[in-house]
Amino acid sequence: MKIRSLLGAITCAVAALAATSAAHAADYKSEYKLSIVVGTTFPWGQGAEIWSKLVKERTDGRINIKIYPGTSLVQGDQTREFTAIRQGIIDMAIGSTINWSPQVKQLNLFSLPFLMPDYAAIDALIHGEVGKALFKDIEKAGVVPLAWGENGYRQLSNSKRDVKAPEDLKGMKLRVVGSPLYIDTFTALGANPTQMSWADAQPALATGAVDGQENPLSIYAGAKLYDVAQKHLTLWNYVADPLVFVVNKQVWESWTEADRKIVREAAIEAGKQEIVIARKGVTPEDPSMLKDIESHGVTVTSLTPEQHDAFVKATKPVFDKWKKTIGEDLVNQAQKDIAARKK
Repeated sequence: MKIRSLLGAITCAVAALAATSAAHAADYKSEYKLSIVVGTTFPWGQGAEIWSKLVKERTDGRINIKIYPGTSLVQGDQTREFTAIRQGIIDMAIGSTINWSPQVKQLNLFSLPFLMPDYAAIDALIHGEVGKALFKDIEKAGVVPLAWGENGYRQLSNSKRDVKAPEDLKGMKLRVVGSPLYIDTFTALGANPTQMSWADAQPALATGAVDGQENPLSIYAGAKLYDVAQKHLTLWNYVADPLVFVVNKQVWESWTEADRKIVREAAIEAGKQEIVIARKGVTPEDPSMLKDIESHGVTVTSLTPEQHDAFVKATKPVFDKWKKTIGEDLVNQAQKDIAARKK
């Protein structure tokens, strides 16, 4: 009798658990909207596909993610994405620190000119105390951050001339993202920066409405910018653009603790894979993407240490100004971590 009673109790407990799971599943949306600025062919978009697939598999379809590329959820204005996530218009996103910096000023850290000299410097920041502090800032702003990804070092291309010194940029009309820091940086270099969404940038380059742009090589190559007269490419690693995997706070809280754990672990795994993809072909060890770009008649300029220092000197007033805006303690910690990085 005692065994029967015990079995009955276990059966009831299992039924209750199943009922609870079903109730939670009933509260879940049939689809969760995941926003990315670019298409799914880019490393950024591939990271979104990896995350979506892992989550669907590991939750047995309870959390079904649909990717919305090309800022389609924010009418083409990528700087509105963070606000849209916070408001619940967007459920999830893999977003650029640049695009979200108007709402979270500390994210401007990665756009300080010439702060990060190499990939080891980026890694030291996102995986150290700086990364933890930035996640707290994002969470305070009302969005749940889960993992880091990477868009990459932003390089300069144009249709006019090889750029080897700040004076080569004088008067050049360049498309930049919607961040005042980028306006300040290129103004200091003598260029004419023009704020423009990525959706508008490609036709503007094709028509010659702007002379050039700055973006990671994966974006340059993926969008085939060499076909819109961008035949002069300068490798200067002046800023890098980490990505952040996030979820709307209300959506996050609507999931069970077990499912939250699955989504977070899947984001971390997808982020690691995406970073590997983003760095493929653009490192000294693997320059295959650069070689392909050169095959399209592009002149690739690599700066000498002296040429690099001239750009650093020209943009130092911008660095110093924005250090105060971002937070001196955060910037000092970043510089300390970069100095101590493992190369």
